Order: sequence, then C-alpha cells, then structure tokens
Amino acid sequence: MNDVLPEYHALEERILAAMREEWDEAECDALWLEVFAFQTRWNEPYARFCATRPAPRTWREIPAVPLAAFKTARLSVVAPELVTKTFLTSGTTGETRGAHHFLDTRLYESAVLYGWARLGLRSRQQYALVAGDAPQSSLTHMISTLTTHSGATSFLVGKDGRLETERLIEALESRIAQRHPVALPGTALAFLRFFEELGTRRLALRPGSYAMETGGYKGSGRDIGKAELYGMFGEYLGLAPDDVINEYGMTELSSQFYTRGLDRPHEGPPWVRAVVIDPETGGEVAVGETGVLRIFDLANLGSVLAVETQDLAVRRERGFALLGRDPAALPRGCSRAADERLRG
Repeated sequence: MNDVLPEYHALEERILAAMREEWDEAECDALWLEVFAFQTRWNEPYARFCATRPAPRTWREIPAVPLAAFKTARLSVVAPELVTKTFLTSGTTGETRGAHHFLDTRLYESAVLYGWARLGLRSRQQYALVAGDAPQSSLTHMISTLTTHSGATSFLVGKDGRLETERLIEALESRIAQRHPVALPGTALAFLRFFEELGTRRLALRPGSYAMETGGYKGSGRDIGKAELYGMFGEYLGLAPDDVINEYGMTELSSQFYTRGLDRPHEGPPWVRAVVIDPETGGEVAVGETGVLRIFDLANLGSVLAVETQDLAVRRERGFALLGRDPAALPRGCSRAADERLRG
C-alpha cells in the first residue's frame, strides 16, 4: 500500500501549484481525470462504485458518491495506519457518523487558506463561536487554520457545548473600547443563541469587523430565514448584511464556497466546482432552475473528488443560490444501490 505515496505526493504538488498560481483551465481539466484515475486505483470502494459506469471523458462525468457513502464505506486511498487525521460528521446519539480520512492535512489547509484569501478580507482577531476542543470537527480545524491568515483565535464554546456569552461580551467590549475591529466565525445556531442571550444589550463593533456564519439549525428545532438572521447581526452587533459572510462546506469536502451579504450566489475557487443537477436524470439544470448540488473538489485527493450532496440549489450564471437540505433529494433506490456497490 505504501506504493501509493509517491503518486499521491506528485499529484498533491500539482494541485498545490495550481492553487498558488494563475489557474490554467486547459491544463487543470486534465488533472481532474488524473486524480479520478488515481482514486479508482487505490480506493477500492470507490473503484467498485465506478465499475459499472462509463469512463469519464470530462470532469463533469466523474461519478459522484452520495454523502451517505462516508458512513457506510471507508473512502480512502491509504491504509488506516497511514491516516493522521479523521473528521467526523455531526450526528445524533446512536447515529452512524460519516468519516473523512486524511493522509495529512497539508492540502486541506492550503485549500482553506487560498480559498479564504480570495475574499480579500483584512486580518482580524477572531472570536469563534464554535468549540475549540473538537479534534474531529472539520469546522474547528478550518477556523484554527484561518488563524495563520486572520490573526489569533479565541474559541468561545466550552466542552459542554455552551456558549461562553459573558466572556465573549467582555472581549468584544474591550476591542470596541480599543477601536479594534474583530472577526466572528461561528455557526448560525450559535449566533442565534448569542443574540437571544444578549437580550437588551447591544454592541457596536468597530468598522472593518465582519462575521462568518456557517451551518444550519440541524437537530435544534430552530429555523429562521437568512434575512432575519442578518437583521440580528445589524441590531445586536452593528454589522451590515455585507459584513456577514456565509460559508458553505461540509466534512466530506476539503474546500469551501462563500457568499457575502444577501441575494448573492455562492462561489468557490477554481479547484472546487459545483453543478446543479436534476436528481431524476443526472443532467445539469438550466440557469434559474432548481436541483441537487453535485460537487467536485480536487483537494479531496485522498478520498473521492466527486460528492453528491442532499442540498437543493438554484443554478446561477456564476455559482449557485443555496436553498437548503432535502433528505429525499435522491431516489431511495439509487441510494441503496450505491451503498451496495460501495460496500462490495
């Protein structure tokens, strides 16, 4: 199995070079197919999944595994003893959690940093509304990685999962008094709880401050619209909608998509591509139509680069407008057959 390493590292260097330099579409289009061929050589469950499908001629034809596959199969090009990092999906008690295995996190962290740099945001002290002591959380690792780009990070969710509200208020009031802008990354649910716990208190963050919200309200019984949530950012923190960034990513991916403010599509860097498909035909929908997101991520070198989500979106001229999760997006028969092929 160690024979996989030279090929892995050679492809890794090419992907990293493409991230660092001006993206050459023609050259990199071939890279997608090379990564696919590499993964079907070394990732046995994925090879079985692809065996009954035509060989892809373009990146759009690369077979995409459903998200559930990360729960039912070990999707990795390397043996377990070579894995140095595993991220687990969130889940309720007793639920099988999806696992994304990494030989190392070099490519993952580069995708985070180069993708974030494209937003052109200034470095800021970060106060993160996520748990810092969560080694299997891709979100915690992502925010920790951004420390090298966005300044020091303080995590404000304790081991018990409770937001350290008073500590956060004290920190923000101190930065306001010192006239220093801040960055607030966190989950949408954590921000909602923070605003509720603020009650009648209000904080006017300094100009240049921004927030990054990610994730929905899964398992919380809460659900509010984006415009209402962004209105709360203005009411409680003095942030305009354009000061708030939404990050779309998931444990099963290594790269992220971003949008800023309201009514703009999500877009990603060129090494991660999203296609909105008709779940019945598998074909791409027309601009303005709704379908299921299928994502191709070159930074997923060590697992599978093509993933079928269960998220609905509207195709835009550039990027997509995210609508939210649809658990029934894929026909159950197709999901069952895919699971059987992946398990062997």
